[in-house]
Amino acid sequence: MKTIKTAIAAAAAALTLGTAASANTIVDIAAGDDRFSTLVAAVSAAGLVETLQGPGPFTVYAPVNDAFAALPEGTVETLLKPENKDQLTNVLLYHVDDRQLNAADFPSGSNYFKPVLASERLCITSSGGVTIADGTGEMANVIIADIQADNGVIHVIDKVLLPGTRPACH
Repeated sequence: MKTIKTAIAAAAAALTLGTAASANTIVDIAAGDDRFSTLVAAVSAAGLVETLQGPGPFTVYAPVNDAFAALPEGTVETLLKPENKDQLTNVLLYHVDDRQLNAADFPSGSNYFKPVLASERLCITSSGGVTIADGTGEMANVIIADIQADNGVIHVIDKVLLPGTRPACH
């Protein structure tokens, strides 16, 4: 837990220094919201801060802290270690699309979407709400949709999306 707190403090410092030039990027919004402190620490540890402060557009499916806490014990601490940076980066890029996709842009029913992690797919279902099936076949719920940023949009989710096998989608 001490490692997470140290990483969060380092991420907050890095983000504070990097926000003067940009107004409301995805990173700025996440860094300003305590519900995303674990995500912000992970983005910093993976070296993705600059990328997600870039021009985009991006869609980020942003897990809240409770979603990270629901992972098996020790998972977050292990992913935050420098020697696991590639694995952490893969998990995080599985949460990013290189287009701006607002909730209204998801067609009704279930459809595959390709995150930045090129070899993987997500199954996003829009039917009275939005759910996302990941590579484990488990579902994340979009609990807050369409938080607009200067470089894209954030959809808040209640589960960390994990790559794996292509989820069933139809």
